[in-house]
Amino acid sequence: MRVAHDDVVSVLGPVDETVVADIVATGVTPEELAEASRVEAWAWVNADEAMIGEGRPLPSGRLAKLVELLQSDQDEP
Repeated sequence: MRVAHDDVVSVLGPVDETVVADIVATGVTPEELAEASRVEAWAWVNADEAMIGEGRPLPSGRLAKLVELLQSDQDEP
């Protein structure tokens, strides 16, 4: 089952509607979004240099898209 608007908002809190729509469009499931937001995606958004320093592989697939979307939302004024 794909994630819905309300799933995104309940996991991420208030985010730009464009970001919500983009996340829904990735086809991510609610479980994937919850796991990614808890661990990997936020770690990459908030501490990418540390993740690279630990030798962690760069995110790929849906996780990479979530990182990109979350990063763009943080960059907006």
